[in-house]
Amino acid sequence: MISFTSTQTKPPTHLLHSQNLPPFSQRTTLPSLIKTHSRIHVSKRSKNLKLRVHASAAADGAQPYDREPAQQQPLFSHKKPTSLKIAVVGFGNFGQFLAKAFVRQGHTVLAHSRSDYSATAQKLGVAFFSDPDDLCEQHPEVVVLCTSILSTEKVIKTIPFQRLRRNTLFVDVLSVKEFPRDLLLSYLPPEFDILCTHPMFGPQSGKFSWVGLPFVFDRVRIGPGEYRADRCDEFLGIFAREGCRMVEMSCAEHDRFAAGSQFVTHTMGRVLERFGLESSPINTKGYETLLNLVHNTAGDSFDLYYGLFMYNKNAMEQLERLDMAFEGLKKELFGNLHEVCRKQLFGHTEGITESITGERPEKVPKFLPASPRSAAIDDQLKPRSSGVHSNGAPNGSAANGSLKLSTETIR
Repeated sequence: MISFTSTQTKPPTHLLHSQNLPPFSQRTTLPSLIKTHSRIHVSKRSKNLKLRVHASAAADGAQPYDREPAQQQPLFSHKKPTSLKIAVVGFGNFGQFLAKAFVRQGHTVLAHSRSDYSATAQKLGVAFFSDPDDLCEQHPEVVVLCTSILSTEKVIKTIPFQRLRRNTLFVDVLSVKEFPRDLLLSYLPPEFDILCTHPMFGPQSGKFSWVGLPFVFDRVRIGPGEYRADRCDEFLGIFAREGCRMVEMSCAEHDRFAAGSQFVTHTMGRVLERFGLESSPINTKGYETLLNLVHNTAGDSFDLYYGLFMYNKNAMEQLERLDMAFEGLKKELFGNLHEVCRKQLFGHTEGITESITGERPEKVPKFLPASPRSAAIDDQLKPRSSGVHSNGAPNGSAANGSLKLSTETIR
């Protein structure tokens, strides 16, 4: 980013528009650490550099920005980044989380929220405004929407756009991208710039460092003029200097990838939370990973999870795939269990029959095993081989006796 600093007094008014600078393409290039998935549009530099005139009235929003001539600096400079005036709308946990980094890098940070966070803002070095009109009258260069997914549209409707300069950059940091993109294109005046971003980390996962953590962005609408392109790059440079892995892709691509990663991750974390996953003295590394997953997802509100499902058209497909995978796994387990139980119930009978006859009997289902009582009845009903019973009675008497005995046994 080109930084303009000077220890001298400002030049006379008639010289303010006479500063001729080399073309933008000869002065700086985008850093190699930004991974692009789409074409990056960089507007051409104007030959003359205009300055804005500071005024307190909202009608002065049409005035261009001012800059002081100074030694140029490369984009995403780690030494002297240009200071931006950033307004954070929605100063909850995530808004405060980002504001700390903004302040740490020397930017002027303003904040507005429905709840009173004035005490917290003062500790962080942030100016808090309870009224959105007062916030917008400060003419922030960048407005960052840190609201929940569910309340985004409602919050956008409350912003007094007429009190902002007409080239203000609006940035959203929601976990879904097509939904806020469409909202901003619908509600914002056409002169406003739009940058859709998703820091794919939060106060828990990015508590100690942002190094290597993915930051996805899409330059939805950046107006003409070098200043607007530089301002967008400088805002992205905040995350690049923190060590984030910068990934540029379209909002549609983001939602397709996020449904298969972020939504599935949150779903499994909440399932395991309701399952009641607990630590034990013999935790394995894999089990520790599951416990960390539950810890990270439990720290997020259910509104966030519901927003990931409701406002990403790819989420339903992933939920159905999870359900099908779980049902398929259960069927496979129960199928193997049925085979084991069958062998335990009928395997010993087949072995005995084969050892006596030498032939493997046909596998006929047997519903109930023979009881001692039914065996006694079968024995009494068997016909005798001789004509005289063992007690000297004829066969008919023996048969009558057997039938009588059988009848008594049945009774």
